[in-house]
Amino acid sequence: MGILGAEDSIRMELEELRRMLVACAGLQRKKDEEEFKGVRVSTKGTDADDGQKLVCVTSGVSYLGLAIVKKLLLRGYSVRIIVESEEDINKLREMESSGEMGTSNNNVSVVKAKLTEIESLLEAFEGCRGVFHTSAFIDPAGLSGYTKSMAEIEVKASETVMTACARTPSVRKCVLTSSLLACIWNDNSQYDLSSVINHGCWSDEALCKDKKLWYALGKLRAEKVAWRVAKETRLKLTTICPGLITGPEFCHRSPTATIAYLKGAQEMYANGLLATVDVNKLAGAEVCVFEAMDKNAAGRYLCFDEVLERDEAEKLAGEVGMPKNKICGDESGDVEARFQLSNEKLSRLMRRTLRHCYSEC
Repeated sequence: MGILGAEDSIRMELEELRRMLVACAGLQRKKDEEEFKGVRVSTKGTDADDGQKLVCVTSGVSYLGLAIVKKLLLRGYSVRIIVESEEDINKLREMESSGEMGTSNNNVSVVKAKLTEIESLLEAFEGCRGVFHTSAFIDPAGLSGYTKSMAEIEVKASETVMTACARTPSVRKCVLTSSLLACIWNDNSQYDLSSVINHGCWSDEALCKDKKLWYALGKLRAEKVAWRVAKETRLKLTTICPGLITGPEFCHRSPTATIAYLKGAQEMYANGLLATVDVNKLAGAEVCVFEAMDKNAAGRYLCFDEVLERDEAEKLAGEVGMPKNKICGDESGDVEARFQLSNEKLSRLMRRTLRHCYSEC
């Protein structure tokens, strides 16, 4: 299965956004002439009735971003979506002008802001009570990959977003999407390594550099800088470390992250560390963690559905268009893995909040 180009991917994302917005909410129309041009969108009508319910989602037209927006709308939140592309904004304006968007539920607003520019983020976050930073980046060259320079951009964006959250008086908490890759990459020759990989584990930065695992390095460093800023500013932060994000057309809708995540897949598979998570389940978990931050949710959470065995790994290879041996290796049958992934911390939280949150997500 091939990977769609950037233009096709954007078109699919916008079509999904259109369907989601028509079903769940109307795109808020600004009353002045600069309806989508300015960074700040008026929140009148979105958070005046309930000051606790306006939140912001960065990269809101990404695969994960859209899923989070939908879950938030179902939970009764008003959502401000950050986009960076002028093309995205123009297409959103066209859809609004053509009447394709409903206007009865002004629960969604869209702003343009650069994730590496503090001033635009400060305006975008104004009035929001929380921020979901999805860390969703695409290859600017339109290729299916994730480069060292993209890792650097991701770290810069993470630092800027966290700083903007801390400097925005209305923002009380933030959920950052990191990656399971920020937890699992270590020198396996060290026999003192624990066999259980959980929320307390961190990947080795030097190893990621040596293996040129730029996606893992970007997620690792972005999460670490987020925690540094949170500690320095007393920002209330939690991070979610998901496995490979899958779901309907995932390799088409999120090609950069999918291909980049699978670099080193053969070693992950052999060690019992190749795990996936459905995009909608991940989005539901993020919303639940966000809500539970007012009670006892804190720190890091690993999020995955299953650790892949050979049948599932071969199926994944077919879905992303990779040779099976690039994931499963050349040996037939499953071998006993050295490591075991544990998401018990998130599972305990989800069990406690099942009735109030997850069943509705």
